Amino acid sequence: MLTLAQAETILSGVLAHAKANNFKPLAIAIVDARGALKLFLAQDGTPLKRGDIATGKANGCIGLGIGGRALQKFAIERPYFIQGATHATGGSLVPVIGGVLIRSAQGDVLGAIGISGDTSDNDEIAALAGITAAGLSGDTGA
Repeated sequence: MLTLAQAETILSGVLAHAKANNFKPLAIAIVDARGALKLFLAQDGTPLKRGDIATGKANGCIGLGIGGRALQKFAIERPYFIQGATHATGGSLVPVIGGVLIRSAQGDVLGAIGISGDTSDNDEIAALAGITAAGLSGDTGA
């Protein structure tokens, strides 16, 4: 199970990386393995719907058990599947880069993080930096 302390460390790592690299303001959603929201933060200046997008990225990863890159590939190759999965999740599935599964050292899924605010690639890079800061592994679905 993803602990609150781990989630806080991930969040701190994301924010440190984003600041050091002059990223645009980010919305960050971290969910546990059940899909329950563990932490959410929207930096000052983050557009209103970025939080929903970040949450949708995390929900998509945890709901389907794959990283955001794999979700995006599914959206391109199997649009009806992603449409159905989005419907099944109440619309909270955003199949784009910036969602990352959080894995333990043993490979168990502990949760997922979704970030929105900068480019999708930078969102993913920040997520991985935070996960690494917590001593965990990130799974982008690449």
